[in-house]
Amino acid sequence: MKIKEIVEMSTDELLTKRRDLRQERLHLRLQQQSGQLEQPSRLRLIRRDVARIETILSRRSKQPLTTPAEEPTPKKKK
Repeated sequence: MKIKEIVEMSTDELLTKRRDLRQERLHLRLQQQSGQLEQPSRLRLIRRDVARIETILSRRSKQPLTTPAEEPTPKKKK
């Protein structure tokens, strides 16, 4: 998944996608333990996608809710 696609998704979509990817990663790890995993590289891709999603979610949570036009102008000291 490309970062551009992730940024364009809403927060609810990101949370759902993260949950789905974590679930898929769990199933792949179980397959790996039983020796049935066909694509070991898929684990790495999922782990990176989850990290990308978590990065975007944390950036969004740290953003101020006001827009620059709504912010008060700082007072100048004399």
